[in-house]
Amino acid sequence: MTDHPITDLFIIGGGINGCGIARDAAGRGMSVTLAEMNDLASATSSAATKLFHGGLRYLEYFEFRLVREALIEREVLLMAMPHISWPMRFVLPYHADMRFENDTPTSKLLSGIMPWMKGRRPAWLIRLGLFMYDTLGKRGILPGTRKLDLTKDEAGKPLNSKFETAFEYSDCWVEDARLVMLNARDAQDRGATILPRTKVIGTKRMADHWEITLEDRDSGEVHTRCAKMLVNAGGPWVADLLQKQLNIQSNETVRLVRGSHIVVPKLYDHDRCYFFQGTDGRIIFAIPYEEDYTLLGTTDADHTDVDTPPECTEAEQDYLVKFASEYFNAPVTRDQIVWTYSGVRPLYDDGASSATAATREYVLSLNQDAAPLLNVFGGKITTYRKLAEAAMVKISSALPNLTSNWTAGVPLPGGDFAVEDVKTLQAKLATDYPYLSPYATRRLIRAYGTEAWEVLGEASSASDLGQDFGATITARELDWAIAREWVRTGEDYLWRRTKLGLRLSEEERATVNGYITQQAAKLAA
Repeated sequence: MTDHPITDLFIIGGGINGCGIARDAAGRGMSVTLAEMNDLASATSSAATKLFHGGLRYLEYFEFRLVREALIEREVLLMAMPHISWPMRFVLPYHADMRFENDTPTSKLLSGIMPWMKGRRPAWLIRLGLFMYDTLGKRGILPGTRKLDLTKDEAGKPLNSKFETAFEYSDCWVEDARLVMLNARDAQDRGATILPRTKVIGTKRMADHWEITLEDRDSGEVHTRCAKMLVNAGGPWVADLLQKQLNIQSNETVRLVRGSHIVVPKLYDHDRCYFFQGTDGRIIFAIPYEEDYTLLGTTDADHTDVDTPPECTEAEQDYLVKFASEYFNAPVTRDQIVWTYSGVRPLYDDGASSATAATREYVLSLNQDAAPLLNVFGGKITTYRKLAEAAMVKISSALPNLTSNWTAGVPLPGGDFAVEDVKTLQAKLATDYPYLSPYATRRLIRAYGTEAWEVLGEASSASDLGQDFGATITARELDWAIAREWVRTGEDYLWRRTKLGLRLSEEERATVNGYITQQAAKLAA
C-alpha cells in the first residue's frame, strides 16, 4: 500500500462530467485526482449523437431552463474548441402527418384545447418552437431559422417528393470523446492527476477525509489515495458506486436509457443535417459523418443492467433504417450498415413514463454526514461546463474560499484560434507540410487544432513520420497519442480519439493495435 498526501478533491469517473469538474477545480487551484476504471470517455461520453444542441424536442416537455442554458452554451463551447466543434445547419422537413408522442406535455395541452389536433404537429407549432429556439439563447455566430422550399433547395433532392417544405436551424457538432480527453489534458496541465484504467475498489469515510483504495487495471497494483472531498461522477454507475463502494443508501438513482446509432455510406452530397420526425412522435438525425458516411440515430430504450455492455440491437437497426427510409428517396437497408455504436445515458430518475420522456436535467446531491460527498446524476454533453460550475458551488460550501468561475472563453488544448479561421489553419498546415494529402490536412486540424504542428514536429517528408498504417495514420501521430492522450490500445485510438477504424481493414486495425500496445508497454517500463 502506498499512502499519499490528502488532496482536496477525488473524482470517480472519466467521462465528460468528471473531466469537466476536474478541469474547473484544478483551474481554481485545487489539488485534484481523477480515477476512471477504463479508458477516458469509454462509456456514455463517446457514444453520443455528438451534438452541442439546445434540445429542440425538449421544448415539448417544457424544459425551458435546460434548453436556454444549452442554447447559450453552444457558442461559448464552440469558441473554446473550434477544432473539434463546428456549426451545422439542420433541415427539418415538414408534412401534415407528423405526430407528437402522446404523453408529452405539449401534446396533452394541445389535445385539451384543440381535440381535433390530437397527436399532430401543425406547422405553426413547429415554427413557434423554432422561434423560441432562436430567441431563448444568445446567438452571435449561429444563424437563425429560415424556411426552405424543398422543390428548389438542394436539401430536397435526396428526400421523398412528398416533402415540399422544411425549416432550417442551427446547432453544433462536437467530437465527444476528444472533448473529454482535452478536458482531462487541460486539467492535468493545471496540476490534476488523471488515472485512467484505475478502478475504485473500496472507500473509507472519515470525519474529515476519504480513503480511497484503487487498483491499477494494467499492473494489478493496489494503492490508497486520500482526499478531503469525493465526487461521484460515475455516469451509468453513479447509483451502483453510491451503494456498493461508498456504502451509502439513497433513494436517488438514475434511469439507464440506451441510445443506439448506425453508420452507413453517405446518403447525400451536401453538408447539412436532417431532423426527421416519425409518425410515432419520435425523432432521429441524419448527419454527415467522417466525410464519407452518414450517421443515423438515436433510439431511446430502457437498459436494465449497468454492467451489460450496450449494443445496437437488430430491432434498433431495423427501426433506424425503416425510419430513415420514410424520408429518403432511396431506401436505407441493413446491408449498408458499416458500423454501429450504442451508449447508456444515465438520466436522473424522475419517474417518467417512458425513456424518451425522462428528464435531461442534471441533479447534484451533496452529502455532508461526514467527509463531504457530491453525487452527479444525469446531465448532457452540451451543459457539461455549466454542470461543472454548479458542482463547484456545491463543493465550495464544503471546501470554502474557492476562486470564481473561469472556464468560459478559455480554449481547450489546440483550440486557441477563431471559429472562422479553420480553413486558414488548414492552408497553413498544407504549406508547412506540403507532402500531406488534403484529407490528412483537414483531419489533423480537426483533431489537434494548433497542436498539429507539435504532432508533426520537424518532419520534412512523409518518411520522417515513420510507419504508415493507412488512412493517413503514422507512427509519429500514434506516438503522440500514446504520450499525450493516454492511448493504450488500438480501440482507444481508432474508435475514441479518432474514428479511423472505419477506414481500415481488420488486419490494418490489428497492426495499429500491435504497435500501440508495444509502444505503451515501453512507456510503462
